[in-house]
Amino acid sequence: MLLLRKMKLLVACLYFIVALQLGFADDEEVSNIAFPDGFIWGYASAAYQVEGGWDADGKSESIWDYDAHNNPSWFPEGQNGDVACDAYHKTDEDVGLLVHQGVKAYRFSISWPRVLPTGLIDNINEQGIAYYKDLITKLKANNIEPIVTMHHWDHPRALEEQGGFLNDSLIIPAFVDYATLLWERFGDDVKWWATFNEPKQTCDGGYDTGGFSPRKTYSGRGGYICAHNVLRAHAKAYRVYDEKFRATQNGKVSMVLDTSWHGAGSNSTEDQIAAERQLLFHYGWFADPIVFGDYPDLMRQRVDERSKLQNLTESRLPTFTDEEKAELKGSYDFLTINMYTTDLAKWRDDDPIGEPSIYDDVGVTIYQPDDWERSISDYFRVVPWGARALVVWIKNRYGDDKGILVTENGYHDDGNNLTDLDTRGRFHKLYLSNLNDAIYIDGVNLTGYMAWSLMNDVEWYAGWLVNLGHYHVDFDSDNRTRTPKASAEYYRKVVTTNCLVDSCTASPIKLNLN
Repeated sequence: MLLLRKMKLLVACLYFIVALQLGFADDEEVSNIAFPDGFIWGYASAAYQVEGGWDADGKSESIWDYDAHNNPSWFPEGQNGDVACDAYHKTDEDVGLLVHQGVKAYRFSISWPRVLPTGLIDNINEQGIAYYKDLITKLKANNIEPIVTMHHWDHPRALEEQGGFLNDSLIIPAFVDYATLLWERFGDDVKWWATFNEPKQTCDGGYDTGGFSPRKTYSGRGGYICAHNVLRAHAKAYRVYDEKFRATQNGKVSMVLDTSWHGAGSNSTEDQIAAERQLLFHYGWFADPIVFGDYPDLMRQRVDERSKLQNLTESRLPTFTDEEKAELKGSYDFLTINMYTTDLAKWRDDDPIGEPSIYDDVGVTIYQPDDWERSISDYFRVVPWGARALVVWIKNRYGDDKGILVTENGYHDDGNNLTDLDTRGRFHKLYLSNLNDAIYIDGVNLTGYMAWSLMNDVEWYAGWLVNLGHYHVDFDSDNRTRTPKASAEYYRKVVTTNCLVDSCTASPIKLNLN
C-alpha cells in the first residue's frame, strides 16, 4: 500500500511538471526558430503499400497478399497491394520525386518474401536483392540516406503456415538469418536499420485481437507470445550486428515503435496513473526491454496477478532468461516514434476476472473529446501538442543521449485533395512546431522527421480510401501517375530551409549523427 501511494505521488508530480511545461491548449502559433543544422528530413513508406509486383521476379506471397487473394472482401473494391503504386517498376521516377523534395533520407522496408521466398536462407531470390540494391544505389547517388526496415508487417506466408511469430523455434532463427543476409548484401551502403516496424500492431492486431494480418485471435495470450518472440529475434539480430558488422559498417540498428500520446483525462491521481499505464503497455511493452532489458514492472505485476486470478499455472506474459535480458538491454542505437494522434486516459476499475484480454490487462478507458479537430478516420484527431508531450515523455523515461527519430507522422484524408495546404500542410506545420519547441524549450535530442508519406498508397485494409501522401496517385491509371499536392511544396520548403515560416532565427544547435 505504501509503494502504491509513493507511485501515485511520483506520477502525479511528473504529470504536474509536464502540464506546467506543455499546457493543454492548442493554438496556431508557429515556431520561428530554424531546426538544428544536420536535422534529418525524409519520407517513410512500406513495401506492401507502394511496391506492387506482388509475384514479380520470384517474389512469394506475403501474409497480406494471402489476405487480398483469399479474402478480397476485407479490401474495398479490390484496393490491395498487388500493383499498389507500382513502385517496383518506378524506382527512377520515385527517386526523382525525393530529389525534388530535397529530403536527405528515405525510410522504406524490404519485403521479406521478395528476397527470401520461403522465408529461409536456403532460398535467396537474387532478383529481389537486385531490386533493392538498385534502389539503394540510386538513393546514395543523390545523397539520400536509406533508412531500411526489415519487417513492416509482411513476412512470407510460408512462415505463417508454420506458426509465424508464435513459433519461436522457427521465426527467431529465420529472422536472424534474414537480417544477416541484409547486412551482408546492403550493409556497406545502409547505415540506418530498423528490425521491426510497430511490433505492437503485428502482435496485438495479428495474433491477439485479429484486426491485422494474419488475423489470429488468441485473446490475452497471442499478443504477448508474439511480442516476446519479436523482442528475442531483435536482440539476437542486434548482437549479430555487434559481432560481425558494426566494426566495418559503422551503422545504427533499432526498432520502430509507435504510440499515440495518452494524456491524463483529468488532474486526478487515478487518471494520471491510467495515462502512464496506457503508455507503458503500448510504447513501454517494447521500449523497456530494448532499453532496460525487461518488461515494465507495472506490466509484469498486472499480467502476473490477473493470470493467477484466472487460475493459470503461469503468467500469460512470458519471462526472459537472464541471457535474453542481457541481449536485450541496450539493443538500440537510436530511439524511434511513429506518432499520429492523441487521446485522453481515464481510470477504469477492474472488471470481474473473465476471459483474458490485453484490454483488461491495461484496465484503462481512453477517449477523445468531441471538440477536437478530426479528419476522415474516426480515431484520428489533430492534436499537435500531443507530439511534444510524447517526445518529452520518451526523453524522461528512456533518456535521449542516442537521439529520438520521428519515423512516421502524417495527416489522414481521402487522398484526393490537391489543394491541401490548409489541412495536410497545416498539420505538418503545427506538429513540427511543437516538436521544435520540444527541442529548444524541453531540451529533447530530436534528430529527424520522416513524413508519412511521399505519395498516396495502399492503407492496408482501407485500400486507398484513406491516404496521407504529399503526391496524389491515380490508381485508375496503368501508369499510376503521381501529381504533387500543395503540401508537397510546403514540405519541400521546410526541408530545404529548416524553417516552418518565411523567415527564421538561426539555430544554435548543430547535430552530429555519425
